[in-house]
Amino acid sequence: MFHPAIVDNENVIQHMPATKSQKSTKQPTSRRRSVASKKIEQASVPILFREAPWMWARHRAAQIHARHRAFLLRRPHRSFRRTLRRDYRRRLTLPGYHAFTLYVVGHVRAHWRTFLLLVATYAALMVILGGITSQETYTQISDLLKQSTSTLTSGGVDALGQAGLLLVATFASGPSDLTTDQQIYLTIILLFVWLTTVWLLREYMLERRPKLRDGLYNAGSPFISTLIVLLIAVCQLLPLGIVALIYAALSSVGLISSGFGSMVFWVFAVIVAALVLYWTTSTFIALVVVTLPGMYPRRAMRAAGDMVVGRRLRIMYRILWCFGTIIIGWAVVMIPLILLDTWVKSMWSVVTSVPLMPIAAACMSALTIVWLASYIYLLYRKVVDDVAPPA
Repeated sequence: MFHPAIVDNENVIQHMPATKSQKSTKQPTSRRRSVASKKIEQASVPILFREAPWMWARHRAAQIHARHRAFLLRRPHRSFRRTLRRDYRRRLTLPGYHAFTLYVVGHVRAHWRTFLLLVATYAALMVILGGITSQETYTQISDLLKQSTSTLTSGGVDALGQAGLLLVATFASGPSDLTTDQQIYLTIILLFVWLTTVWLLREYMLERRPKLRDGLYNAGSPFISTLIVLLIAVCQLLPLGIVALIYAALSSVGLISSGFGSMVFWVFAVIVAALVLYWTTSTFIALVVVTLPGMYPRRAMRAAGDMVVGRRLRIMYRILWCFGTIIIGWAVVMIPLILLDTWVKSMWSVVTSVPLMPIAAACMSALTIVWLASYIYLLYRKVVDDVAPPA
């Protein structure tokens, strides 16, 4: 017979000859296996963790310290310390501003049917869900501008100025008469335009031929992750909101109406805007990185930050150039449309209530997101293709 001290061993119990009394009390095989698995799991936990819980905190602190050291190795720059030029130069081979813009235009034009259908689809959704400025608001702002300008009938520069003011007051500054639900619909629609554009471009870069429906059905998987990165970007823009509140407060008491106070405030505002844009440069790249399969927002932000180290200014200048092209595009397209809409409605009063300009603004909004997503994605691909080590 076996010694009583080793009877509790599960392996020994399995090989012991069962007696008649043991056969009736013997546990099922599945029960014995579950007990054995629990013992193995308990044995796999370090003894110090089970006997001294404070060791877990020590181990966790060591992990945090190791991550911090790895972060410092990836990001050699230090806050409030001057970095020598030989230590921060990092190669980034990019075409010129005009050449890269034409490069993006070439990629979009190569698949213009798909992207045009994408713009039309999401513009229609914006119109259906009410995510555009209403025709009544547009008409009221137009009438106010006509009443406040006395030389509009002379045409020429005055008419162009009125159209530009109407564009800024109605469309460029965003619709202000939308309800909360409509604003949520507008955000979701524009976010899906971004995701669909990035998904289609990634498939095209892999030399595949997806259809628009493939993008519409498959591009929404990283929606939650992209929304979290977008919320991070909104938090990074909070300093600009604080500057706007300071401006409103100082304007109410007349401290920045003119003179030295106005100069000091606008210098401060420009500095804050430059720092915020410098800060959010990696977030624009993270909006593309987070669309990769299996990517989490935190990992996307960390990877994007590592990509732009040592070359953040060059990437920021490219993003500024992209926004400049968007502003020029809106001015070139929308100002002539506003003048044409004003002339047509002055000739035929039947079409006065037709929301031509809000529909055009919806199409331009979708087209703007397609262009922005294409530009940022192709810029991200150029950064990824450059294998320069961290500066």
